[in-house]
Amino acid sequence: MSAAFPALRQALRRAASAGLGFVYPPTCPGCGAATAEPHALCAGCWSGLRLIERPFCERLGTPFALDLGTGPLLSPRAIADPPVYGRARAVALYDGTARDLVHRLKYGDRLDLARTMARMMAASGRELLDETDLIVPVPLHLFRLWRRRFNQAALLARAIGRLSDKPCDVRALARVRATRSQVGLTRNQRALNLQGAFRVAETARPRIAGRRIVLIDDVATTGATGNAAARALLRGGAESVDLLTFATVAGEPL
Repeated sequence: MSAAFPALRQALRRAASAGLGFVYPPTCPGCGAATAEPHALCAGCWSGLRLIERPFCERLGTPFALDLGTGPLLSPRAIADPPVYGRARAVALYDGTARDLVHRLKYGDRLDLARTMARMMAASGRELLDETDLIVPVPLHLFRLWRRRFNQAALLARAIGRLSDKPCDVRALARVRATRSQVGLTRNQRALNLQGAFRVAETARPRIAGRRIVLIDDVATTGATGNAAARALLRGGAESVDLLTFATVAGEPL
């Protein structure tokens, strides 16, 4: 009899979900328009996403303007100034719908968007997630976390962990120094602003030692945050660090 309980619970959940869907039809998390299924974007919001597909730079994850053929491709920026992390992947370029979703999650208290965004991130970052041992979000400093009340990267990381069936550790990396906002800073200024900002606590080192880590954030701009966080994780004993974000700023055209 006990073996039938899980199946019964699943059936009850499906029935409850169907009932709620009848009373409260699913809507687009981006604009509120009606959709066929929950947590799905409508056609209008989908058309406003500039999704990233190959060919793209295998290190930075930024797209090329032209198809340059087969084989691993690197952008001039990745060759001239390679990032600390191994590979970066993102769902879309940081404009239009992608920027709107990031801002609504980050500044509009739309925590429900994390599930939609995480589902797309899990698909775009599948090659990274298949190889990872641990998912770690980019942390906020305690003062900023207190003001905002949540860390959007941690929300995304937890959801991606559930979707990919990979462990997530939101305390593996700490932001030990409060930094000024990165908005409006140049690439070099961002890097200087983040020097010494992240650290792996001694108690967390055994949890990341020898692990292949996927670092989670909402947006990659110059790569300064990803570099600083990845550097701290590698110094803390991680074997490798890759970066997965929802959006990224376009790299140089080629």
